[in-house]
Amino acid sequence: MNEIPKLVAKVRDTFDSGHTRPVAWRKAQLKQMRALLTEGEDELARALTADLGKAPLEAWATEINFVAREIDHMLGKLDSWVRPKRVHVPVVLQPAKARVIPEPLGVVLVIAPWNYPVQLLLLPMASAIAAGNAVIGKPSELAPATSDAVAALIGKFMDPDAIATVQGAAAETQALLAERFDHIFYTGGGIVARIVMEAAAKHLTPVTLELGGKSPAIIDKTVDLEGAARRIAYGKFLNAGQTCVAPDYILVHESVERPFIDKLVSTVNTFYGSDPKNSTDYGRIVNDRHFERLVEMVGAGGFAEKVIGGTETADAAGRYFPPTIVRGVSADAKVMQEEIFGPILPVISVPDVNAAISFVNARPKPLSLYVFSKDRSAANRVLHRTSSGSACVNTCVVQLAVPELPFGGVGESGMGAYHGRRGFETFSHLKSVLEKPTKPDPPLLYPPYKKLRAKLLRRVL
Repeated sequence: MNEIPKLVAKVRDTFDSGHTRPVAWRKAQLKQMRALLTEGEDELARALTADLGKAPLEAWATEINFVAREIDHMLGKLDSWVRPKRVHVPVVLQPAKARVIPEPLGVVLVIAPWNYPVQLLLLPMASAIAAGNAVIGKPSELAPATSDAVAALIGKFMDPDAIATVQGAAAETQALLAERFDHIFYTGGGIVARIVMEAAAKHLTPVTLELGGKSPAIIDKTVDLEGAARRIAYGKFLNAGQTCVAPDYILVHESVERPFIDKLVSTVNTFYGSDPKNSTDYGRIVNDRHFERLVEMVGAGGFAEKVIGGTETADAAGRYFPPTIVRGVSADAKVMQEEIFGPILPVISVPDVNAAISFVNARPKPLSLYVFSKDRSAANRVLHRTSSGSACVNTCVVQLAVPELPFGGVGESGMGAYHGRRGFETFSHLKSVLEKPTKPDPPLLYPPYKKLRAKLLRRVL
């Protein structure tokens, strides 16, 4: 930890020298990160399997290739993003030219979570690099194999004077937060987010907080049951439910509750077989503490029926928690009091879409919201009368794969956003510049403001 102030000072010296500002350097580093992902794919995939039980294809699709595609998008768009933008100047200030110039903020700290430990570290780091910043990444200690792998690869492929990582746990994070940064990007939970904000306030450092919350999925009576079940089962049980935008609970029209649940069960069996423990495509819970948290959630009850899964077939030693669906869930049940962040799916029946909207609006704003319906007016009603960080109609989770859709929360689910151009702008200062020749310089604007001059000013301004 004694080395952390020296590391931050070194990286800041690099930024202050102007080393990271040229677009050529930014592109070169993005290409190096792209090479890191390609050449390090097997190493990263093995680490993700060790930490989270991720199947190699899932690791590639949701982490490695996901970031690579975003980097390709950045490389294709960067020349246009960095270009100053001309803006209109009012006639009373003519002759003059005005423009907005994106400039890097300085030294950025990225604190990553454990659930997507490659994607959620490297993607914000890539956005910061694209904007011309120096950056220090803090991988999560809860995914130790991935932390080791990604730190080693960054050290091998990236510019060591401007791009670095700090491994460790809470003590190292606190040591980093004691330093002055020009932006802090944190992905995780609300408790640590408050600690990050408090530390950032001491230096008046801006922050981006990517948090979470209970993202609902609303199932209308006109839904395509099979399509909705397939997409929700994929979004929910991907990474064993440890996904911040996973459907956290279902609000289903009472007339289609049972057939929808039947389709869900059938889809889970299709995806993972009759015993998901034996499926190479189904992940594991990250550690014992989170496993026990899920056991306690189900054990607390508050639901009428456990449809599939539960604690009986869970395996603490292997951190295996089965896909679990419960119905007849009380709003006061433990599974409804906090973000589940695991493979437990509560299903609540509602009489209509309006009731579902009221249920959502009575709770903190979610990170994402999903509505499944063939009725466009019903879907639009949900979109227009609820607030969420992002929303999807007839799909879920995959909104993150659209680079030009800003990703971020609202209210308790986060502040700020990134991906695509929005990520570039998050790590940039959009500097306003006005250029005006010294002549002509009519005295009308200047004191003393005699009666005639004041009258003329009121007419022209």
